[in-house]
Amino acid sequence: MTRDTKSTKTGKGAEKHGHAAAPRGSERLDNGFLETLVGYNARRAWSQISTVFSDRMAPYGLKQVDFSVLSLLAHNPGATSRQLCATLDILPPNLVNLIAALDSRGLIERRPHPRDGRAVGLYLTSAGEKLTREAEQAVQQAELDASAKLNSRERETLIRLLQRLYL
Repeated sequence: MTRDTKSTKTGKGAEKHGHAAAPRGSERLDNGFLETLVGYNARRAWSQISTVFSDRMAPYGLKQVDFSVLSLLAHNPGATSRQLCATLDILPPNLVNLIAALDSRGLIERRPHPRDGRAVGLYLTSAGEKLTREAEQAVQQAELDASAKLNSRERETLIRLLQRLYL
């Protein structure tokens, strides 16, 4: 018998244990098998983290991909669209609209690439640098808040283990 079939968590007790409250009078479903799956657990964790991320980035008007592009440009001035697509695993047509939106907000600018005359380098403007600095600080705190149930060593281990799946 799994732990899910041994006990029923409903109402406030369910929320206390990190589970959505079940309707009154119904038992929690046995999700023991699903909880053995990496994808299921990654998705559940992502759901929690993305909610915190979205709330914290709303004042900056940034979605995850916007933040990722700005952060990459902050740490890699002059990166090309091709490099951003490869790093973030996004298709070039999707990046074109994103770059245009960030450009129209005055956060990035395009300049000739310093080493490749055919390429265009992307750079943060001073407004983009300021916004990215503030957003990175907010994201660092959001990550700590979203993973507050983990100590720093557990957090570092989790990050390393997740990276092994895609690096």
